[in-house]
Amino acid sequence: MSNQVKIGTRGSRLALWQAYHVEELLQKAGLSTEIVIIDTKGDQILDVSIAKIGSKGVFTQELEDQLLDGRIDIAVHSAKDMQSNLPDGFEIIAFTKREKENDVLVSHDKSVSLKKEVVLGTSSTRRVSTLKHFYPHVKTVEVRGNLQTRIRKMEEGLCDALLLAYAGAHRMEYDHMIVEELDLDEFTPAVGQGSVAIEVAKKLDSELEAKITKACNHLETSLRLRAERAYLRVLEGGCSIPVFALANLEGDQLSLKGGIVSLDGKERISIVVEGDSANPEKLGQELADKVFAAGGKVILDQIKLTLNK
Repeated sequence: MSNQVKIGTRGSRLALWQAYHVEELLQKAGLSTEIVIIDTKGDQILDVSIAKIGSKGVFTQELEDQLLDGRIDIAVHSAKDMQSNLPDGFEIIAFTKREKENDVLVSHDKSVSLKKEVVLGTSSTRRVSTLKHFYPHVKTVEVRGNLQTRIRKMEEGLCDALLLAYAGAHRMEYDHMIVEELDLDEFTPAVGQGSVAIEVAKKLDSELEAKITKACNHLETSLRLRAERAYLRVLEGGCSIPVFALANLEGDQLSLKGGIVSLDGKERISIVVEGDSANPEKLGQELADKVFAAGGKVILDQIKLTLNK
């Protein structure tokens, strides 16, 4: 078994921050590392919404190809970009310690507020649908690309502010541009928001896999994300489905709040379930059952019909 770990990553500054973060954790554990930068379909196609490209594997497919043929040992992803069902032969072996989960407004204009008539840039159907529900007077415009590209587009006048994850803005040192942290009850985040996921091919040497997991996996974050991802798995939610979930751990008890919002924002279901942290997946399934029973299945079917037109 080699102690060298080849780390596959996308090439944006934020993706590289994540790769260097994982590299640091691995090096602290005595492993040597090499970073391999890979271009993905989601990075190449910037003039079309993610929902239209097809949300499954848009940022992961090319990395998985290289995991499979052994050119890289691990792929580092933003956990919220990971589809709920991985292709056969792959698994996530670690989630890094989670950053603050909130969505934030980012702008040079400190007077920007959701209470005013503003134009916000976002590529997230969850954020757009949530705004339509709580703040129907706010206009949105599609903005894709890496964080620096989005900020440039805002500065060129495309929008007044960007609606982003705190984690990305903070990691790229844009804290001075954060105008407001949004309420977690209204803007419950995407599944996994704030954590970095490490994906491997199942054929990876088991001894090396164990070392990587020990070095990188944050237990509390892992329990929380396993519950959230189990919920997402039932709803088959990719990047284009406006579902949300956030788990919290108190002692050995997990609480999981999640739901779905219709594309027009008119209907929004949000439910909280609680259970033992020993079985996070069971909690995710329970939440999905309750959301479906409350009308979420009808909303989900309608969303899928609309997106497939």
